[in-house]
Amino acid sequence: MLYILSITVPIYLLIALGYLAGRQGWFTKPEMRVLGRFVIQLALPSLVFQALAQRKFTEILNADYLLAYALGSLLVMGAAWFHARRVKGRSPAFSALYGMGASFSNSGFVGYPIVLQLLGPVAAVPLALCMLVENVLLLPLTLVLADQSSGSRAWHSTLRQTLLRLIRNPLIIAIAAGLAVSLLGLSLPAPVAKAVGLMASASSAVALFVIGGSLVGLQLQGRLRDVGAIAFSKLVLHPLVVLGLLLLLPIDAALRTAALAFAAMPMLSIYPILAQPYGEESLCAAALLLTTLLSFVTISVWLWLAAHPMGWVVS
Repeated sequence: MLYILSITVPIYLLIALGYLAGRQGWFTKPEMRVLGRFVIQLALPSLVFQALAQRKFTEILNADYLLAYALGSLLVMGAAWFHARRVKGRSPAFSALYGMGASFSNSGFVGYPIVLQLLGPVAAVPLALCMLVENVLLLPLTLVLADQSSGSRAWHSTLRQTLLRLIRNPLIIAIAAGLAVSLLGLSLPAPVAKAVGLMASASSAVALFVIGGSLVGLQLQGRLRDVGAIAFSKLVLHPLVVLGLLLLLPIDAALRTAALAFAAMPMLSIYPILAQPYGEESLCAAALLLTTLLSFVTISVWLWLAAHPMGWVVS
């Protein structure tokens, strides 16, 4: 357990530093958003591109990994949506966001720094695979389900507009470019590779700092039952379902560790922002705060289980 804590504690210390900086006014909310845009638009795409471009194409596209992570995420998302919509009778928008919070991990800002310490630079490959699942599958599905609440657009119109936004997303562009370079067996000129590497190295620390800053001002009040249910689904059910699928598929220990770790992460940091058009931002902000706080304990437990009973962690 001390080994696991040596991995998770530094991550949450950087998050705490970001929170302190925001709380003390060293960085304002708009400044934190600028740093977040830097990570999302430049640093993280550089990281993903570098990891993919430097590896053989056959090493990257692991069908079993994609199946386990995508199917596990869809099962949890579907179960959460069904519970909210059919059992509790909540609105389409609430149900879609409930499902998103239960299944959509913060792979880039929190997940990657942790998996990087477990696996080294190869961690960017499962990161890219998780981002494909999240951005190409889960996000469009969530928006299509949520937008049905207004009845203003047909589902295919919503899906088309979502996909058009996705193909302009720097992360998706970086994944496509990295896969193309890998498939063609190309090598970047040394100065370009060096510049990409320098940009990629900035992603982890800045991302964690931004997560801490984004928690400033969030409050746990009202609708605690819904908030607690979302947190439980994300931190316990999501990794549990993915773990079950990992045990059924022939995936090596390193990739199994990565998939379980990414599934155990709290939800994405822009969760409350995505909820704003549907009037559910306060619920999602509270769920983000509670899930992030609890994840320090739950991630450590999941990594300990991977390391000891199953012996997956590669150190």
